[in-house]
Amino acid sequence: MVCCSASLMHRAGSTPAKATALGKDSFLGYVYLALAIAVEVLGTSLLKSTEGFSRLWPSVWCLASYGTAFALLSQVIKSVPVGVAYAVWSGLGTVAIVAIGAIFLGEELNLMKVLGIALVVAGVVVLNVGGAH
Repeated sequence: MVCCSASLMHRAGSTPAKATALGKDSFLGYVYLALAIAVEVLGTSLLKSTEGFSRLWPSVWCLASYGTAFALLSQVIKSVPVGVAYAVWSGLGTVAIVAIGAIFLGEELNLMKVLGIALVVAGVVVLNVGGAH
């Protein structure tokens, strides 16, 4: 296992010292992840107001939000494993969008949606607790 880890670090251009340094930066990675999720949720919330990207300013803000979110996500994966980052990103983003849809956009929230959200959250928890790091 050590030889495989060393081989993967070598291919990625990392060393054990760099891997340790990245571990120290993981808190900042999670801060960036929270910001990326917030900005992506903003962009998704604006999507309906673009009316199929036919309205200029909502479209500009929507696309700028997505661009910023992906730029932040590209920084996140320097210190957070990509699988964990994407699971948290998609899970929390989905929960936030469903909540925004129900609260602000008048979308129905039924038992099946709540069950689906619970399964998404459970999946993110399992990845984080189950050693995906």
